[in-house]
Amino acid sequence: MEIKNFIKSQLSGWTKAEITGVFVVFGIILFCALSYQDSVIAVISAVCGILYTIIAGKGKISCYFFGLAGSGCYSTLAFQNALWGQLILYMCYYIPMEILGIFKWKKHLKKDKSEIIKTKLTEKEVIILTLLSVIGIVITAVILFLLKDKNSVIDGITTVLSIAGMYLTVRRCIEQWIIWMIVNGLSFIMWLNIVFQGTKAYATVIMWGVYFILAVYFYMVWKKEETVGINS
Repeated sequence: MEIKNFIKSQLSGWTKAEITGVFVVFGIILFCALSYQDSVIAVISAVCGILYTIIAGKGKISCYFFGLAGSGCYSTLAFQNALWGQLILYMCYYIPMEILGIFKWKKHLKKDKSEIIKTKLTEKEVIILTLLSVIGIVITAVILFLLKDKNSVIDGITTVLSIAGMYLTVRRCIEQWIIWMIVNGLSFIMWLNIVFQGTKAYATVIMWGVYFILAVYFYMVWKKEETVGINS
């Protein structure tokens, strides 16, 4: 009965537009996969990643189960395309943080236990996070360049900002969506370039494009709830 109630709570709160959007996006991914013989791993990664982002935006703890599956598949894609920054990021940071996120979010659920309580950074935290991110990007980009990363600058920026974004996700902060807008936009450009070079990963390009749209959408959704549970 507890499992049934958990599943029911995770499926609640979806609008018709959100459900329709999910089916449309998955339809496009499937069409591209069949038409252009896309990588199976890329398709699974895209589906799990999009579900993770949507469910995380809805504030549902079950997002992390899809996140773990998607991270495993994306790590394989990063390895195949020599994106060492992305590979290290997902294997050594994303996956452990997603596991941690399950326990952290479980402690901060609303009374109905279906959604998390959302938070916001203080001005001091914003300044510190910005400075650390800039320093981290410079160092990471140089290291990746020396490792002959195919996209050292973009990979460096997305790697460092993804670390910051995942940290804010676990902390349930609204500012995470601003960072994800930057990360997802740059990642879309990076993978589009990879596809133009001959790699069959069309689903991955679509995935990052959808991620960007979802980041904008959920920033606006969370902004409306900003007065609820801030800094709790």
